[in-house]
Amino acid sequence: MKKISIAIHGGAGTLLKEHMSATKEREYQLNLEKALTAGYNALATGGSSLDAVEIAIIELENSPLFNAGKGSVFTAEGTHEMDASIMEGKERQAGAVSMISGVKNPIALARLVMEKSEHVFLAGAGAEAFARSMDCSFESKDYFFDELRYQQWQEVKGTDQIKLDHSISKENKFGTVGAVALDQYGNLAAATSTGGMTNKKFGRVGDSPMIGAGTYANNATCAVSCTGSGEFFIRGVVAYDVSCLMEYGGMSLEKACALVVHERLLKLGGDGGLIAVDVAGNTSMTFNTDGMYRASMNANGEKIIAIYK
Repeated sequence: MKKISIAIHGGAGTLLKEHMSATKEREYQLNLEKALTAGYNALATGGSSLDAVEIAIIELENSPLFNAGKGSVFTAEGTHEMDASIMEGKERQAGAVSMISGVKNPIALARLVMEKSEHVFLAGAGAEAFARSMDCSFESKDYFFDELRYQQWQEVKGTDQIKLDHSISKENKFGTVGAVALDQYGNLAAATSTGGMTNKKFGRVGDSPMIGAGTYANNATCAVSCTGSGEFFIRGVVAYDVSCLMEYGGMSLEKACALVVHERLLKLGGDGGLIAVDVAGNTSMTFNTDGMYRASMNANGEKIIAIYK
């Protein structure tokens, strides 16, 4: 079999073993493994890297454990505003959506923007109208309601505080989800999906739907999906920065990821991590926080599922 590889993440932050019950830890591991296996099976049966990352993300969006799709956090108005993006490395086509509500799987909509519209980025009511024209699945508010998410919102409701799920020292840490993959045809793809920040106001948008900041893919270098303090990832153009260091600096994937996450991002004051895969099938899951929900699998069937440092 030609080289295939996939990596996924479910958010980075203050993830400490002493703050996680054994039951909850197992739930995360099982959900990560389910998404990883679904994406890997797509690759192993001849599917494209685009198929693999979309399939893996849909599994994570359908789980209430992660801040994307069903598990999305509450805005200051008590609603859910979701963002997602997807990109392929051969032609560098991309699709992204932001500030959408009710769409069951934002990542599927992002792919439709890429493949069925003349645009890259759609937002708000227009993106939702496009979703309806594409017969995307919509769900009621009840589908997106999660008691833990609701309690997180109650803690900061009515204040100017915003909360990154993964930045508090309790069990309830969640974040952006992402996937990167290399298929047997040598093509790379990356995808990212999120519910954003708890109690976010004024239509705040993070890095997840921004091509080059939270998501990037280029067959000449790598595919990247980011998670963390979005504003800093935007300012650092982090996903593209990794690719750029490889393309113009001649760095290996591992060195480029390490430089961006442990030096360049930290200099800006940003915390978080990323997953990446290069054209040789090498993967990197690099973060500067206490932990990151992550998993990867290569053509040899070697599997990694991890949470802590």
